[in-house]
Amino acid sequence: MRLLILGGTQFLGRAIAAHACALGHDITCAARGVAGKVPDRARFIPVDRDTPDGLAPLAGEAFDAVVDVSRHPGQVRRAVAALKHRVEHWTFVSTVTVYADNRTTGQRAINAPLRAPTAPEIEHSTEETYGSAKVACEQAIGESAFICRPGLIVGPEDPTGRFTYWPMRLDRGGEVLVPGTPDDAVQLIDVRDLAQWIVHAAQTRLTGYFDGIGPSYTRGQFLADCAEAVGSSCTFTWVDRAFLESHDIKRWSGPRSLPMWLPLPEFAGFNTRDTSPARASGLTLRTISETARDTLLWTRTAGGPVTGLTADEEKAALEAWHASRSHN
Repeated sequence: MRLLILGGTQFLGRAIAAHACALGHDITCAARGVAGKVPDRARFIPVDRDTPDGLAPLAGEAFDAVVDVSRHPGQVRRAVAALKHRVEHWTFVSTVTVYADNRTTGQRAINAPLRAPTAPEIEHSTEETYGSAKVACEQAIGESAFICRPGLIVGPEDPTGRFTYWPMRLDRGGEVLVPGTPDDAVQLIDVRDLAQWIVHAAQTRLTGYFDGIGPSYTRGQFLADCAEAVGSSCTFTWVDRAFLESHDIKRWSGPRSLPMWLPLPEFAGFNTRDTSPARASGLTLRTISETARDTLLWTRTAGGPVTGLTADEEKAALEAWHASRSHN
C-alpha cells in the first residue's frame, strides 16, 4: 500500500508511519518538518499546508490511501480538493472534543450530538475552537472516509506529559494525591494501538465514524495497574473537587494540575463513551500496565515531558488536605 501521511513527524502521525513501515508499506510523510523526524524507511516531502499551493510537491505522486491529522479547517479543505479524488481511502483523525454533550454516559460516535462547526472563513483552530474546528474538518471531508475520533492518546513520545505524570509520580512512591473517587471513570488509548488500527482501516478500506479509545476503567483500577506495572509502593489519598478547586489545582493538564482529572457531573460522559464499534472493527488494545511501563522507560531515557503538580505542590496540598480533615 502506498500511504501518504499528512504529518508523520510527531506522536500519532509518527506512530502511524512507523507501524506502516514495519508492515512493509510504502510510506510518504508530507509536513513542514519542524516537529521532528519521520521514522526510518519513510520518505519525507516538505510541504506548507498554510499556502494555497502548499501541496504542489505532491502533484506527481500516486497514493492508495491518505491519513490526515490536521486540526485546521483550511488545511483540510485544501488537502481534500487536491488529493481526495485521487486516492481510494481517506482517514481523518478527529477528536472526541467534537461532541456537544459531555454529561451523558455511554454515547456512540454514530449518533452523539456535535458542536457547531467553525465558520467557513475560519482557516485555523485555536485552543478555544479546537472541537468546532475539527467538526468543520470532518464536514469538509464528507461521508466516504474513515473518521477516527480519539480520546486521550497516551504512551511513549507523548508531547503533552499528561498520562506520563502518573507512572512518573507512582514510581516515586509514598503518599499520592489523587482526584475524585476510586469509581470515577478513565478512558484512554495507547498511541501504538491507535496507529495500528488506523493502518488496518486503510488496508481494509474501513469507512464511517468511530471513537478511537479503549473501554472505560475506574480511576482506582487505573492507578492500581500503573502502580503495579512500575513496581511502586505507594498509598492513595483521594481528594474531592471542592478541595482541588479551592486550592487552585487545575483540571486535565498543564502546570499545577492533576492530569486526566475532569469535574463531575459536567464531564461524566467524556470518559464513558461506548467504543465497542471500534473494537468490532479491528481495534486491539494492550494493557494499561504495558503502556505505563513503556511510558516510564521512554520518559527516563529520552527525557520526555511531564506536566502536573510538582513534588512541593503536591506535598503542600496533602498537608492542607489532612489539616482540613482534622478540623472536621
